[in-house]
Amino acid sequence: MITEFSLATHGAMDDYAHLVSLLDNAPLFSYYNYSAPREKPLFPPGTPYTSYDIARKITNKIQPAQLTIVLSGMYAAYSDWIKYEIDESVRMGMPVIGVVPRGQQRIPSYIQDNATEMVNWNTASIVSAIRRNVR
Repeated sequence: MITEFSLATHGAMDDYAHLVSLLDNAPLFSYYNYSAPREKPLFPPGTPYTSYDIARKITNKIQPAQLTIVLSGMYAAYSDWIKYEIDESVRMGMPVIGVVPRGQQRIPSYIQDNATEMVNWNTASIVSAIRRNVR
């Protein structure tokens, strides 16, 4: 089975790349990532957009996923778009998995309060949480 998820990462591209690498190398695990990293932006460079446009694009990216993974660094506490992704996932009845970046001491309360499950930064715990929560 291929797991499909959206990965909320605003402002954490190094953590994003590391997490994708962990999942790519996980044994017996296949997935499709609906997130929008720099190499797959929501909008082509130079495209004018509004907050409504961004929200609509994020919702469309999340909708086909089976769950949402949120990198739970403190940068997330200051991102309205990560909150929006969490809210949309919850509204759609989609599980939200919070991943605590390696060495992170504090976790944004918004993520803790809304995550279906919080896991530490290692392949086994992340993949196990995905398998437990996939819809």
